[in-house]
Amino acid sequence: MVCGNQGVFAVLDEIHAEFPRETGRRGEFVRQDSAFREWITADGSSGFKAEPDRYHLYVSLACPWAHRTIIIRKLKALEQVVGMTVVDPIRDERGWAFSDAPGCGPDPINGFSFLGEAYRATDAAFEGRVTVPVLWDKQQGRIVNNESADIIRMLNSEFDDWGRADLDFYPEDLRNEIDAVNGEVYPDINNGVYRCGFAASQEAYDEAFEKLFAALDKLEERLSHHRYLVGDRITEADWRLFTTLVRFDPVYHGHFKCNLRRLADYPNLWGYTRDLYQAPGVAGTVNLDHIKRHYYVTHRAINPTGIVPRGPEIDLGAPHGRG
Repeated sequence: MVCGNQGVFAVLDEIHAEFPRETGRRGEFVRQDSAFREWITADGSSGFKAEPDRYHLYVSLACPWAHRTIIIRKLKALEQVVGMTVVDPIRDERGWAFSDAPGCGPDPINGFSFLGEAYRATDAAFEGRVTVPVLWDKQQGRIVNNESADIIRMLNSEFDDWGRADLDFYPEDLRNEIDAVNGEVYPDINNGVYRCGFAASQEAYDEAFEKLFAALDKLEERLSHHRYLVGDRITEADWRLFTTLVRFDPVYHGHFKCNLRRLADYPNLWGYTRDLYQAPGVAGTVNLDHIKRHYYVTHRAINPTGIVPRGPEIDLGAPHGRG
């Protein structure tokens, strides 16, 4: 049995092994920067011109960052314009893998076995952690971008000649407010749950935990007066928050120790999550099987047995009362 400081050091070693460059000196999780930040433009001025069937998304249904891109691609009606392949939710030391498991598929573009091959094909010297989503250029044979915040904006505006130009999730008149909301939600909620889950010290965990629930409390109050985060319509700020909230009770509450309150204990946030889930086309992007198996099986430093809990019982289709 490992106890005392030995137990602490054992956990630290395991977390360092999984995230060797992403654990700070105080044991805090420090997310790596996205390595590829090129931009697709409608006119091609960036060197990457928006064209049908030129670009391909590599995603995981389990990952909240990739989930953002899946939702925007779906809502903007770009399924026939930008292809998409889903990796296996179970990730080992070799990284994200392509498979023929339910809900996944082999790589139809390059025949890669692992997503890491796409990174090395783009930059042979890449040594960081391989992440999803990845936006791949079939013409140039390289990654264009692996930052979800960038990809959703490209999908939102640069492919409007072929998708739903009537839908704009980043309208010009709301951009300043959207950016301000994103600036609060990202560090303390989107990334905050990971800062709780991957903390390698009590101090780092406590700090992330307090900021997370202070931010959730603030949003609960905001949503008591407004149906959506910004203005009277759904914007990218909502979708960026939604992909974290829909995973909160199934995964983050228990697995990442974000357990002061469940999402279901927040009347406004819980109704808001169901409201967004019930938007046409969104429910089909939520795969709780992939979500739960990814976190509970992949993160062995946190869940050594790999046992996937059967609960909680959640009804995302229940009336949300926010019309």
